[in-house]
Amino acid sequence: MSNKIIIAIDGFSSTGKSTIAKLLAKKYNYIYVDTGAMYRAVTLFAMNNNFVSKTSLDKEALILHLKNISLTFKFNKELGFAEMFLNNENVEKEIRTLEVSQLVSKVAAISEVRKKLVAEQQLMGNESGIVMDGRDIGTVVFPNAELKLFMTASADKRATRRYKELIDRGDKVEFNDILFNVEERDRIDSTREDSPLMKADDAISFDNSDMGITEQFDRICALVDRRIS
Repeated sequence: MSNKIIIAIDGFSSTGKSTIAKLLAKKYNYIYVDTGAMYRAVTLFAMNNNFVSKTSLDKEALILHLKNISLTFKFNKELGFAEMFLNNENVEKEIRTLEVSQLVSKVAAISEVRKKLVAEQQLMGNESGIVMDGRDIGTVVFPNAELKLFMTASADKRATRRYKELIDRGDKVEFNDILFNVEERDRIDSTREDSPLMKADDAISFDNSDMGITEQFDRICALVDRRIS
């Protein structure tokens, strides 16, 4: 493979960005960075320290304690992907709960949080051969990425996928709560002042509402192959 590129995948929550990104990283032997996990880990830290809840946000306290947050990815050979560690503790399962999902957009809207994580993400991409997914990868983190994708799907389809994922994991959740969370995250992510979720001008829109993983992966691999050939 002659060229290594940066693949930036943005889009709404529960559009399967991470699943596709992991598959791409494995196929092309690229580094995969789940930026959503980074924001979720900061959110978990804020929750554990009572800086954020459904009804409150102590923005100043969280900003003051950002220096105490260390985020690292450690590759798990058995799983085939890197897990999120918060201050040297594996929090991969904890950050995937509905409770974190309900608060992550609120935390991610804080400019100081975004500044810290964007700087870390850009350092990770100093060398090409990276696939990164999130909300502002193609617009803010890697505006010069060789391939940018913007993933979309209907809110109902995304809520259904997320509901199944949580139920299969053993969580007790209600579908209507998931749907509300998906729609609320869309609203917050798209309207925040700092780096709102938006499609980069040169990004390729990819609506996977009625598309399985195999079809998505094959189509996206064709796009990657054209960029690296």
